[in-house]
Amino acid sequence: MSGTLILCATPIGNLGDLSDRAAAALRGADVIFAEDTRRTGRLLNHIGASVPMKSFFAHNERSRLDVLAAHLEKGDSVVLVSDAGMPVVSDPGMSAVETALEVGADVTAIPGPSAVVTAVALSGFNGDRFVFEGFMPRRGRSRSAVLSAIAREERTTVLFCAPSRVVKDLAELGEQSEPGRRVVVARELTKLHEEVWRGTLHEAARHWGERENIRGEITLVIEGSPQPEPDVAGALEAAKRLIEEGLSASDAVRRVAVRTGVSRRELYDVVIKGRS
Repeated sequence: MSGTLILCATPIGNLGDLSDRAAAALRGADVIFAEDTRRTGRLLNHIGASVPMKSFFAHNERSRLDVLAAHLEKGDSVVLVSDAGMPVVSDPGMSAVETALEVGADVTAIPGPSAVVTAVALSGFNGDRFVFEGFMPRRGRSRSAVLSAIAREERTTVLFCAPSRVVKDLAELGEQSEPGRRVVVARELTKLHEEVWRGTLHEAARHWGERENIRGEITLVIEGSPQPEPDVAGALEAAKRLIEEGLSASDAVRRVAVRTGVSRRELYDVVIKGRS
């Protein structure tokens, strides 16, 4: 009988955020696969647990999959943890889930602290719909593409950022975005030196550029790009051309409204008045 792979969320800073369920899973595991065994060791000490651990990080996870599969095939309870937050989300773990499914093991998760949702909640921006981009590419076309996409993104965008790159990331995001686009820089969330800075992207690049020796985990939350005002006059001309080409007024208005974002009712009223 195959065992169970448990994806266990761990605190993003404050160890007091570890849930009772997570603590019980860690204590009851046959083995723990950890991104950093030293950090997980401190967490185990915090809850008074002693469980065998194996490292499982970005540069060795592929070589660990056979070992993980063997534990699951034996029927073991295997807990997977990353340094902070939930495995798989900008952390190792996807290959572990794939392996567990291949050997017929159960896969479950214990939710918990998340820098992403914590930062979104603190930002004050729209949290109903948001995009998580993880760490931006460092260079080249892929970086340019991400910067361009964020500049146009109407939803709130969340990014992770290394302290050594935060000034460059903020500056280039500001260059691509419209003036006044707001950002929240959340540093060391839930930790002793938690800091939540608010301002525009241009202000952020200047402020953080003047800071010395920036340290800690950084999460950026960028408000969505405002939607441009629909071009009613242009939409009306487009509808008139379609009508002249033989389309009915209702069909012409429907097509143009979908394409331009102009209110169908508003456009129809203008077209009818123009024909009367």
